Amino acid sequence: MNILKNIQNIYFVGIGGIGMSALARFALLKDVKVFGYDKTPTKLTNELVNEGMQITFEDAVSELPEAVLDTATTLIVYTPAIPKHNKILTYFQNNNYNVIKRAKFLGEVTRDTLCLAVAGTHGKTTTSAILGHVLASCDMPVTAFLGGIAENYHSNFISKGTEISVVEADEFDRSFLTLSPDIACVTSMDADHLDIYGNAGEIEKSFVAFSELIKNKEHLLFKKGLPLKGQEVAIEEPAHFEAQNVRIENGGYLFDLKTPSATLKDLQFYIPGHHNLHNAVTALGMALLAGSPAKCLPQAISSFKGVERRFSYKIRKDDLVLIDDYAHHPTEINALFQAVAEMYPTDKKVIVFQPHLFSRTRDFAEGFAESLSKFDEVFLLDIYPAREEPLEGVTSQWLLELMHASGKLISKSEIASALKKSECKIKLIVGAGDIGAEVDIVTKILSDED
Repeated sequence: MNILKNIQNIYFVGIGGIGMSALARFALLKDVKVFGYDKTPTKLTNELVNEGMQITFEDAVSELPEAVLDTATTLIVYTPAIPKHNKILTYFQNNNYNVIKRAKFLGEVTRDTLCLAVAGTHGKTTTSAILGHVLASCDMPVTAFLGGIAENYHSNFISKGTEISVVEADEFDRSFLTLSPDIACVTSMDADHLDIYGNAGEIEKSFVAFSELIKNKEHLLFKKGLPLKGQEVAIEEPAHFEAQNVRIENGGYLFDLKTPSATLKDLQFYIPGHHNLHNAVTALGMALLAGSPAKCLPQAISSFKGVERRFSYKIRKDDLVLIDDYAHHPTEINALFQAVAEMYPTDKKVIVFQPHLFSRTRDFAEGFAESLSKFDEVFLLDIYPAREEPLEGVTSQWLLELMHASGKLISKSEIASALKKSECKIKLIVGAGDIGAEVDIVTKILSDED
């Protein structure tokens, strides 16, 4: 971990990001002083401050603490999500600091570990959270950097030792090619981030390049059907790692795990959706490759509670179910619908969805229209721009007009009233933007009314 040699301070530009904050928590454990900037305070940044980090929410060089002015002992880590005109980042770039992207920092701090990397356009966070939890439950010396808050730990960071690391291998701007994985998986290779890649073929090339980082092909797991070389993962069809005899019991799955060397009977997994079951099989396979004893896996997988905003039950009553989910791609919305349809086949379903990025909405408009139209009722929020400027003609109203289902455009302040008026028993709040901040408010209102 030479990157931390002689480093006394680390400044994270965009410290409130889910991936950045996990790295900040890691740095704090290394007895480095941690500072950072983010646009707005959140529950997560409040937690970081309480843990001992100094954070500013004003983009001004005057806000920089004196300690970080020493360029020789200060490392700057930034996320590509930060706008190019950010004053603090520009100051660091123009004044001889060592400035690196989040992905490079992650690659450096995991280089000397047994690195388990989880890649895929969908499923990274859930798979890595399951994997980190399984390894920790099996008393393996693991540090896991997660892209979501694991319910078991109420954190995006698991620290049980430093010999093994679990990381999300992010395809955005090809950052996963900076990692040095020993064991890896690819959960999916659907087109996404076309603002970066241009077309689906370039995304596929990038995943193939990532797969080639794995020297031992038996240490690469991937969803059956993907054009990769390694060991296949599947549900109820022949594969190296396969979920067999899948049944639904008590709101979850009961299944047998077939591996290349044995079959583990009657494993229990309580997160709905075939996509999540596939993630679980993948994580269990990676845990076995990393040396986890097979005998500890049943208890480990059955005790996994999930990840915040990944099919998270907020209300679960006989007459009302409220689910919160991060889905922001047509494939993810299809998977979400499969999960609720499997668990609640006869009940009507309403979705409140906030599209994420103008470019993604434009590139996958027909797919969004088709996946959203599967629900009985649809409410759309305005598109969450994140790092983008508006695109002419690309609006939620335009998306609404492409849909076949009953739909309506609403504001964030109208979510609770819209869901209250809906006669659908199954209610979903979905999206990757700031809609997540509304979930607790809506939950309280619907709970009080019930």
